[in-house]
Amino acid sequence: MDKFKKISLVILIVFYVLAGCNHFRDPAFYYAVMPHNLLYPEAVNILAGIVEVTLGLLLISTKTRYWAAWGIVLMLVAFLTVHVGMIFDAPFKANGMTITPFFAWIRLAAQFVLIVWVYWHTSDKEKLL
Repeated sequence: MDKFKKISLVILIVFYVLAGCNHFRDPAFYYAVMPHNLLYPEAVNILAGIVEVTLGLLLISTKTRYWAAWGIVLMLVAFLTVHVGMIFDAPFKANGMTITPFFAWIRLAAQFVLIVWVYWHTSDKEKLL
C-alpha cells in the first residue's frame, strides 16, 4: 500500500471513530436530522454511534478491513435516505446549526464521495504500520 493510501486509511479510521463518538457527545444534532417518523431515535442514534466506532476500529487490521469497509459502504447507502430527507426538510435547525438546502445537497454528494473512498480500501491487504 503506497503512502497516500495509508494516509487515506488513517483519515478514514479517525473520521469514523470520531463521527461515532459524536453520536454520544452531540445526540441532539442527529435527532434533528433523523426522519421524523423513525421509531426509537435514541436507540438508533446509539446503535449508529457504536457501529461507526466499531467499523472505524476494524479498518485498522488487515484481517477485518475488508468486512469493515463493506460495512461502512452499506451503512452509507442506508443513510442516503436521511440525507435525501434533509433536502426536503431544509431549511431547519440542527442543534443551533441551520441546515440550508445547499448544505443538505453538499452532504448528500459527500455520501457518494465517502462510498467511493471507503470502497477503495476494500481490497487493502497490507498492514497499516
